[in-house]
Amino acid sequence: MAHEKNHDYHILQPSLYPFIGAVGGFIMLFGAVLWMANDSPWMFFIGLAVVAYTMFGWWSDVVAESRDGDHTPVVRIGLRYGFIMFIMSEVMFFAAWFWSFFKHAMYPMETFSEGQWPPPSIETFDPWHLPLINTLILLCSGAAATWAHHALVHENNRKDLMNGTLLAVVLGLIFTVFQAYEYSHAAFGFSGNIYGANFFMATGFHGAHVIIGTIFLFVCYLRARAGHFTPEKHVGYEAAAWYWHFVDVVWLFLFASIYIWGS
Repeated sequence: MAHEKNHDYHILQPSLYPFIGAVGGFIMLFGAVLWMANDSPWMFFIGLAVVAYTMFGWWSDVVAESRDGDHTPVVRIGLRYGFIMFIMSEVMFFAAWFWSFFKHAMYPMETFSEGQWPPPSIETFDPWHLPLINTLILLCSGAAATWAHHALVHENNRKDLMNGTLLAVVLGLIFTVFQAYEYSHAAFGFSGNIYGANFFMATGFHGAHVIIGTIFLFVCYLRARAGHFTPEKHVGYEAAAWYWHFVDVVWLFLFASIYIWGS
């Protein structure tokens, strides 16, 4: 027949989600600029809501396509390559914050850091207390996600898949709570010194990624409860596990460079 599918690729139907997401992203970033200029934050949150709606709707369609059988082996390879490229872009994103931190640490300037690093007026965190505990929590969370992934792929054990994923989510939430507690007890602020700006930008963006990864894993937990994953088809869970391990590795570099070496 003329319209019969005779290839392994998935031809997407026209969608408004790319346009809606672009508009929402512009509104969100423009609103962030206004917010930083001491204007109302409402435009930022409106844009954020539009972006969240786009993400929910678009990824729901991707899940539905997978359940309908549109994700052939060729399509799954493309999805994996696409997510790997996304993680590579995230690596370069964090490279910028590390570059800024090491530049100011190795070549401290009188104007920004009082001529030494860390600046004498800054009371840094002791890395061997709460930061070390948070490191162990995040590593245990990554181990739980690996346990869940192994249970799915090698044993088709759905009970361990759900238990491991839920444990990873709970540990991710605990990490976020402890990070917020640490921020609330910081002896320095974001503005007024380059150390605080570097610290909060690097660890803050990492914290945002932890929240995103926790939501990612929780969605996978709900999908696992609904029976969505099989040992052969589990690209969604694989992407979540890769993302979570990326978050773990970034934190290890943050802990070693900012908390230990930088203090």
